[in-house]
Amino acid sequence: MEFEKLIRERYSVRSFQAEHLPKKVLDKILAAGNLAPTGCNLQPQRILVINSDEGIEKLKGCTKCHFGAPTALLVCHNKEESWVRKYDGALSSPVDAVIVATHMMLAAQNEGVGCCWVMHFDPAAMRDTFAIPEKVEPVALLVMGYPASDAAPLALHGQYRPMEETVFYEGFI
Repeated sequence: MEFEKLIRERYSVRSFQAEHLPKKVLDKILAAGNLAPTGCNLQPQRILVINSDEGIEKLKGCTKCHFGAPTALLVCHNKEESWVRKYDGALSSPVDAVIVATHMMLAAQNEGVGCCWVMHFDPAAMRDTFAIPEKVEPVALLVMGYPASDAAPLALHGQYRPMEETVFYEGFI
């Protein structure tokens, strides 16, 4: 798919067909995340693939925003493998994980897979439910699957602030 068309047509899908994603399709989506840039190429991302009925049932105990998706990717970062900015100690790994998630979200669209970025989840419940180590921090949940026939973008989807309000050259006004 042409990139500009892909980014224009992608929207947060909240209605899915029941079938789990085939491994071949998941592998393409995960490969896109693997190619994402990370601070000093340390690759601190950790991705939990949830693609079974049992896993999805567990997921439902951690978030109400699963939208009945048959598959989910929990994108995390390993805090101990992060590049650290020397000026203030900021970690690059949370940003790295977000870049990885974005790559996978766009790859899903390219494969005809609907996806919704979810941040409304209980990190402690995720950690307990899926045995996530303390050094690994959940950042984003990508719920995904083939869009249902009634899937459509929300009304606000096509509304954007003018770039003059969000982009500044040579300093903020």
